[in-house]
Amino acid sequence: MDTSYPREDPRAQAPARADGAAHTALPLGVPRAAPRDHLIWSAFSTLYLNLCCLGFLALAYSIKARDQKAAGDLEAARRLGSRAKCYNILAAMWTLVPPLLLLALVVTGALHLSRLAKDSAAFFSTKFDDPDYD
Repeated sequence: MDTSYPREDPRAQAPARADGAAHTALPLGVPRAAPRDHLIWSAFSTLYLNLCCLGFLALAYSIKARDQKAAGDLEAARRLGSRAKCYNILAAMWTLVPPLLLLALVVTGALHLSRLAKDSAAFFSTKFDDPDYD
């Protein structure tokens, strides 16, 4: 930060002009960031994660949000961008969760089968005495 010269407080009252009129300053508040449209994420969701057409819905809402942002309606752009984000999250969950569940089932099934095979091998390797066959 450059501190080589004194800075004035922008909220401070400006001195009166020579003709006696004072400047009027209106506090505008903190400017809000432009709404996000998540267009790139939606494009990837459409191409790679398109289960139940959720990626396509996200892409449609992203394009609508970008159009509203270009038209100047920031509130509608924010609302549509939020919907696009929700559909992108749902598309990612629908694509990532089933393979992870399948992997978990395969691993637990393999562990169960290995334990079952070990127990059955111990059963078949048992030697019986002759009195057992009477």
